[in-house]
Amino acid sequence: MTPEYKCVIIDDEPKAIEVLENRINLLFPNIEVTGKYTDWKKGLEILRTTKPDLVFLDISMPEKSGIDIVKLFPVLPFQLIFVTAHSEFALDAIKFSAAGYVLKPIDDFELSFAVNKALERINISKTPASSSSKKSDTVKIGIPSLKGIDYLNMDEILYLESVNKYTKVVTKEYSIISSYNLAEFKKIIDDKHFFQVHRSYIVNLYHIKRYEPSGVLTMDDNMEIPVSKHIKSEFVLAFSKISRTAGSSQ
Repeated sequence: MTPEYKCVIIDDEPKAIEVLENRINLLFPNIEVTGKYTDWKKGLEILRTTKPDLVFLDISMPEKSGIDIVKLFPVLPFQLIFVTAHSEFALDAIKFSAAGYVLKPIDDFELSFAVNKALERINISKTPASSSSKKSDTVKIGIPSLKGIDYLNMDEILYLESVNKYTKVVTKEYSIISSYNLAEFKKIIDDKHFFQVHRSYIVNLYHIKRYEPSGVLTMDDNMEIPVSKHIKSEFVLAFSKISRTAGSSQ
């Protein structure tokens, strides 16, 4: 069987990597182990430069834990399975939306359950969305803060506001102050649904309630946001692509 999925294993114990790789090869011939790393720095580098479908990550490692590594990704571009000898980190697995949490010594049933869940998520993400659905509905974004990382659907975000060196991420129900600045968020948000209307604001085009030609937006939470003069025409063009206006020929 030709492998359909690529995975990476990061664990500071070579023997643990060998055992896990053998179980994967036996139980999942459709998964190819493309990388094995005992050094967290090399593992992090490969996660940033390649695109594995699945990552098996040990939690307890020298210098940086698996949790520390995950926190370095605002958005996880892979499915994650924690493999550890410690049961007390299960809550962290839930926090980071891990597909699984497998305890050592590895049990075939637990491993199969976690991997099958990860593959299901991967297949769903690769399935083209219907033309009537918005891309942002199924995309999650990680919001790093002093307390950890909050994951929410991208379409929940109304707007992002620059507050000094931080970013205020606003939803209908609550807001989060993130340690990332606005420029970092601009790199990862969906530019088909978000638009930077001002040096201090990025708005979700689908949550705009009113636009005044004077250059003011009213969002779904009634927040008024200014639109910079030099990008008014660019904004109107972007908004026209996702909206229809009475009397317009579009």
